[in-house]
Amino acid sequence: MNKPLKNVFVAGPIAPEFIANAIAKHQSKTTIGAHDIFLGQVRADQIDGKTVQAIEYTAYEEMANAAMHEIREATFAKFELTCMHVYHSLGTVAVGEICLFVFVSSPHRKQAFRALEYLVETIKAKAPIYGKEVFNDASHQWKVNT
Repeated sequence: MNKPLKNVFVAGPIAPEFIANAIAKHQSKTTIGAHDIFLGQVRADQIDGKTVQAIEYTAYEEMANAAMHEIREATFAKFELTCMHVYHSLGTVAVGEICLFVFVSSPHRKQAFRALEYLVETIKAKAPIYGKEVFNDASHQWKVNT
C-alpha cells in the first residue's frame, strides 16, 4: 500500500508563528548541525504603472503534491539531509506576507546551503503552482516566474 503524498499547501499566507514552531520542533534532533531556511515573500512589484497588492496562488493540488514528492526524493538522493519541509500558500497572499517556506536540516552547513538552493530553484522550475498578480486598480495577470 502506498503512503499518501505529503500536502505542501497552506491556506493563505504562512504565519511567522508557524515558521517558529517548525524550527522549535527540531531542537530535540541532536544529529542536526545546520538548518537553512528560505522564505518567499510577496513583493510590491511595479508593472506597467500598476503596483502588485497581492498574489492569488492556485494549483492542481494532487499533481503539485506529486511533483513536490519527486522533487523531495531527488533532493534527499542528492544531498546529505536529515529533514526537509516545504510549505506553499494557496489563495490570496498580500504584499509583505510569506508564500513559500522551505526548511532543510543536515549534519553539516555546506550540504544545507547547497540543498536549499537546489530545492528552491527546482520548485520554481517544476512545481505546477500558479500565481495571479492582483494590482492596486483591481486588475490582475498571471505571474511569470524568473
